[in-house]
Amino acid sequence: MDYTQDERIVMTLDAGGTKFAFSAVQRSEEIMPAVTVNAESGSLEELLKKIIDGFREVRFAIDEPPVAISFAFPGPADFENGIIGDLQNLPFFRGGVALKNMLENAFGIPVFINNDGDLFAYGEAMSGFLPRLNALLRNHGIHREYRNLLGVTLGTGFGGGIVHRGHLFMGDNSAAGEINRTRNYGILQTSIEDSVSIRAIKRVYAREAGIEVQDTPEARVIYQIASGELRGHQQAARKAFTGMAESAADAIANAVSLVDGPVVIGGGLSGAYPVFLDTLVENMNRHFITLSGETLERMEVTAFNFEDPASLNAFLRDTSREIPVPFSQEKVEYDPVKKIPVGVTPLGTSRAVSVGAYAFALDELNRT
Repeated sequence: MDYTQDERIVMTLDAGGTKFAFSAVQRSEEIMPAVTVNAESGSLEELLKKIIDGFREVRFAIDEPPVAISFAFPGPADFENGIIGDLQNLPFFRGGVALKNMLENAFGIPVFINNDGDLFAYGEAMSGFLPRLNALLRNHGIHREYRNLLGVTLGTGFGGGIVHRGHLFMGDNSAAGEINRTRNYGILQTSIEDSVSIRAIKRVYAREAGIEVQDTPEARVIYQIASGELRGHQQAARKAFTGMAESAADAIANAVSLVDGPVVIGGGLSGAYPVFLDTLVENMNRHFITLSGETLERMEVTAFNFEDPASLNAFLRDTSREIPVPFSQEKVEYDPVKKIPVGVTPLGTSRAVSVGAYAFALDELNRT
């Protein structure tokens, strides 16, 4: 579905640990300046009233009535039923809070809540990376279309979301796409997030540069050192991003082996892709060694760096051919090369989440 021409309005919320930003989306674009509210509260009742009042302010600011409320909220949660669970940054929610029902009672319209990794993936599938990819294939005369997408976010944590043929894959417990819970083979007994996150970049840089973690510059500065934009311990900076890329590649390759779709990367670290994406894709394509000593491809598909011109040209090379249909004069097109691109968000993470929240609400309304 193309929601860029849809006239329906959906109210949205960007819920951070320190502030709430309320807005409204129409035609996949925000149509008003965000209403920002301090999230710090002395009680659950105060916090919930801030959420209701924020949406009320948005409602008064728009001319047409909204058809739904849709937004990302931190987990763990039962997102399908709109119940928020035990949050670290918002401890008042411990024990479970029926946020969806509360807002539906207050506004009389459907409410949809998801996590940001899911909505990031859905926004990129509806209006970002996936349509851009398929348009590029059409422009090159390639008769194939990608309909699945794995979205991952690299930043404070390691998030993920899966889109299957136009619909967000939720799972049975609102826990699909939780790539951060995969095993970290670099540091046994830890989750992959300890090696794929901003804290991991800073920890490795501090170790390699011989300084204390508290003296480590921010990840953005470490990227600038790695790329040569700033002076500093370049070798340590490059090792920090290489280590993250190698760890992320293992988790993403595992996920791709189940999803079989393109990969789009967002989050605060995605802008540093020039110093890590080649390594990530290279490690996704590494092979196993079987017990008999033979090689086995890491994935059944081959990954290509969508942001590298040479790799992109190789991906766009038409490898299909015609083969005969047995016992007939017919021929059919067959491509023996299984390919997926791995690229960076064209929308930007925040906008992708907002577009994803909008599209998810309309998709659910259309289906029901």
